[in-house]
Amino acid sequence: MELGISTFVETTPNVVTGEVISHAQRIREVVEEIVLADQVGLDIFGVGEHHRKDYAASSPAVVLAAAASQTKRIRLTSAVTVLSSADPVRVFQDFSTLDAISNGRAEIMAGRGSFIESFPLFGYDLQDYDELFEEKLELLLKIRDSEKVSWNGKHRPAINNLGVYPRPVQDPLPVWIGSGGNSESVVRAGLLGLPLVLAIIGGSPVQFAPLVELYKKAVAHAGHDLSKLAVASHSHGFIAEDTELAADKFFPSTQQAMNVLGKERGWGQYTRASFDAARSFEGALYVGDPKTVADKIIHLRKNVGITRFMLHVPVGTMPHDDVMRAIELLGKEVAPIVRKEIARWEAEKQ
Repeated sequence: MELGISTFVETTPNVVTGEVISHAQRIREVVEEIVLADQVGLDIFGVGEHHRKDYAASSPAVVLAAAASQTKRIRLTSAVTVLSSADPVRVFQDFSTLDAISNGRAEIMAGRGSFIESFPLFGYDLQDYDELFEEKLELLLKIRDSEKVSWNGKHRPAINNLGVYPRPVQDPLPVWIGSGGNSESVVRAGLLGLPLVLAIIGGSPVQFAPLVELYKKAVAHAGHDLSKLAVASHSHGFIAEDTELAADKFFPSTQQAMNVLGKERGWGQYTRASFDAARSFEGALYVGDPKTVADKIIHLRKNVGITRFMLHVPVGTMPHDDVMRAIELLGKEVAPIVRKEIARWEAEKQ
């Protein structure tokens, strides 16, 4: 069971003061967060790609590379790379470079992206949303599998027996598929034999169990080795010494961020009642003291089949010290509880 952190490097206004920190400051803070995550023994850190004012990381590979030379063990991934609006050649080169700097700890999490700002920015038509992803994923995997590439598609100039460099330390460079819970993307990941990341940010996480089973069936149908694949979750949450303290600290920025997105996407108002319901044992928010959060992660592993858990923190802008403390608690207190119980449970199943 792998445990880690994901972030979108948000720069939303401080709920209390209205102050907005600079993109530069938030990026530097995230590098510190990655270094701490490595020091406390976490397995993975993911940085999401966005192209809007309230998110600072348009280039996750560069942010991760800044931390790579300061870390020793933690794996470094995008969360996600918006592959539909990116050039797969450049994506592969960037993450191969990150793989070199980190000596084999880079990963790519490829997704369509739930935000659409990158499409007009790079000159793509949203009507080609699905087709772009399928075509570019095909090219990315072809580059990964062969040093010299010949390829022809609709949305990018053809490549005729050209090399793509540098080559990564890892062979193959890990490519995950990120999904918001769409059955087609889950099946695609399984048929391609790629590990899967589910964004479990609403409803009851147990409702995702059928999707994990669907993924496993697709893996088996295509003849891939399930034991070499993994299923991860990306879930919002926050940890403090006391559960009510964690809730009171996490709610204001979460409410603000969710209501901004809700206004853009036509959602209802995000209230304290909906927040408290989501942090119940069966809810999708992992907010509380270390024991509370550990118990929910264990429940997710046993009932959904998740083998990697990524706590997404912060949502909105929170004090850097609070985020650092949450990372410390995840690594030093939550992780030992989870790993011990999952090891015991796995041994009993043998």
